[in-house]
Amino acid sequence: MRILLVSQMYPGPDEPDYGVFVRSLEQALAARGHTIERAVLTSRGGGKAKYVRLAGRTFAAARRFRPDVVYAHFLVPTGLLAGLASRVPLVVTAHGQDVANVGSIRGVRSATAVVVRRAAAVIAVSDYLRRELQAKVPASRDKLHVVDSGVDLERFRLAPPPAGPPAYLCLGSLTERKNVVRLTRAFATLGEGTLTFAGDGPLRRELEGREGVRLLGAVPYDRVPALIADSHVVCQPSLVEPFGQAILEGMACGRSVLATNVGGPPEFVSPEAGVLVDPLDERALAAGLLAAAALPRPNEAARAVAEGHDVNQQARRVEEILMGAVRGRPAGSPPGA
Repeated sequence: MRILLVSQMYPGPDEPDYGVFVRSLEQALAARGHTIERAVLTSRGGGKAKYVRLAGRTFAAARRFRPDVVYAHFLVPTGLLAGLASRVPLVVTAHGQDVANVGSIRGVRSATAVVVRRAAAVIAVSDYLRRELQAKVPASRDKLHVVDSGVDLERFRLAPPPAGPPAYLCLGSLTERKNVVRLTRAFATLGEGTLTFAGDGPLRRELEGREGVRLLGAVPYDRVPALIADSHVVCQPSLVEPFGQAILEGMACGRSVLATNVGGPPEFVSPEAGVLVDPLDERALAAGLLAAAALPRPNEAARAVAEGHDVNQQARRVEEILMGAVRGRPAGSPPGA
């Protein structure tokens, strides 16, 4: 199968962590024997003009490559551009912010409805996101599948824990949605351990100078497995988390997790693997940090859950949806039908 992959997020030389989940799925699909051409953006910078570049790349690739199917990541603008570039079947994956934009940015609801009508199938990375998209764009109901981005189990391996007091790790941007200030205040009540932030953002200054808190700034994605291995608990108590990629990666390394109960994490974080908390409740956050640190080290139950989300398994599910689109199977049919 000839697949044209279109994405507004893809790793580049200057931003190797940008859209790594897209590349991981692409590599797993290629390993299954498919030929893949890319039309992607590899940088966050460039403002709205970067989407003009993406449009040019997408239209040029569609003419040159002549795909059997177009596989787009993110609904608008990527899915919209992908749908206009070729008449072959379109499959598009919603990742989170693209769904949040529906109803909050003028014109996005109408554009998303166009993408949904054009698509043979729409993939949501969590059941939470499926429900959100279905509520905002009811026409998506019969086209929706749930397939998360998966985790590379070779890159994220079960690792022995470090010695010493509890080491907490939070991966992601230092933003309000990631809830980093409440997490830091909750940690301060524990009186021991360290809290490491790997990521940067506008709230960095509010976290500086706090006892036990380390700010690494943005780190290359290749460092993430080692950072997880040096921790005991991976934290992602976001105000809302459409899926929870960092949590899944932590679990794959055998780390217990502290995760938000709003969004995708409740779909895969079991009581043996970690603790789900109300992200607005600082006392619950503090109690959750202690409870997660008290779970087994390494946490083999967490690893076992992550193994059910192997990126190769997720690629097989995506492959079935793509092939179904090419064969003209009704988009709402379950894979394998």
